[in-house]
Amino acid sequence: MNKEFLEIAKNAKKASIKAQKLSNDIKNKALKTIAEFLEKGKSEVFEANNKDMQEAKSLLDSGEISQSIYNRLKLDENKMRDMIQGLIDISKLPDPVNKKLLERELDDGLILTKVSCPIGVLGIIFEARPDVISQISALAIKSSNAVILKGGKESINTNKAILGIINSALDTVEDFPKNMLNQVFSRDDVKEMLEADNYIDLIIPRGGNSLVQFIKSNTKIPVLGHADGICHIFVDESADLDMAKKIIIDAKTQYPSACNSVETLLISDKFTKSKELLSGLEHAGIKLVSNPESWHKEYSDKILAYKYVSSVDEAIDHINEYGSGHTESIITSNKENAEHFMDMVDSAGVYHNASTRFADGFRYGFGAEVGISTNKTHARGPVGMDGLVIYKYKLRGSGDTVIEYVNGEKHFTHKDLL
Repeated sequence: MNKEFLEIAKNAKKASIKAQKLSNDIKNKALKTIAEFLEKGKSEVFEANNKDMQEAKSLLDSGEISQSIYNRLKLDENKMRDMIQGLIDISKLPDPVNKKLLERELDDGLILTKVSCPIGVLGIIFEARPDVISQISALAIKSSNAVILKGGKESINTNKAILGIINSALDTVEDFPKNMLNQVFSRDDVKEMLEADNYIDLIIPRGGNSLVQFIKSNTKIPVLGHADGICHIFVDESADLDMAKKIIIDAKTQYPSACNSVETLLISDKFTKSKELLSGLEHAGIKLVSNPESWHKEYSDKILAYKYVSSVDEAIDHINEYGSGHTESIITSNKENAEHFMDMVDSAGVYHNASTRFADGFRYGFGAEVGISTNKTHARGPVGMDGLVIYKYKLRGSGDTVIEYVNGEKHFTHKDLL
């Protein structure tokens, strides 16, 4: 490990330990101060982003980055507004640290508690989307975690500007630990991060399938994220035509390059208005593909594969076979079919009569998210603060020993107190 990165990793680890004792008041003050500094520094951020957009255009023209990455790079007034509002919203949320999750009397005077605590140091590797820095910084602060951020080269100027403003704000907050939020820039730094298992506790990748698979294959550190966003919508036979068009158009066109954009449409062969539905989707600018080269394909564009199915169970089977475990939706007025679909589809998010684009930490009321997880570990779906804390057990006794229970001198009561 090179000396420069080692110093960053060591300092982040020290900061994460200090952060465990941060009060909620200090954390909330930090978040509100960052919001104020970002509001004042907007022009600086936009200037940096314009420079990145100009440089990224040549990368796009040469094929070094995709159109979807280029689209994600743009930081406009709306995204800036959401960034600032996200900081304020997170400051209003309860402190996720030191929450008592269990309290149990093992015996008289021997009390076990389970409490939430920070994970420690998070390594975040992401492509484009410079607003990620604000979201992750806010969640890390509120959950008392330190972070090491590595953004894509296409957004380097914006990333520097945003984190520079954030750290300038934190420098004014009394008793806030130094080196909580760190940033690295080179490809070699990614290699260093993946090998830093003595300092980094969790890696969270935000990017395409190739990035996620590379990270999972090259680190001992636990990885939280998703590889693909192959989301489905199933139009049941009792679906309302206008509702179906409205939901599908939103899920495909509102932000086609997002991982929660719908990629496959399943239609009941008993739905009598399928021709009108498909015609309406084409009129909205969606290119329909009835015989795709693969049902596993994530288009990240206004392209939608579609297929007719004979039943809700066939739709469920298709999704469970070809889906990525991200987000799926059923459009139906049949509540029994809706509940069956939501029970049997094995994905992080399963919706009834709603767009898949709702799979987002901000829209879930988390304030923001560090990403969406399709893992089946401690965090699944949009990962907000609850996904950035783990827990520890605390046992309080008065000279208790196990031998007394082995010998039968004492007996456990195991009485829940919470």
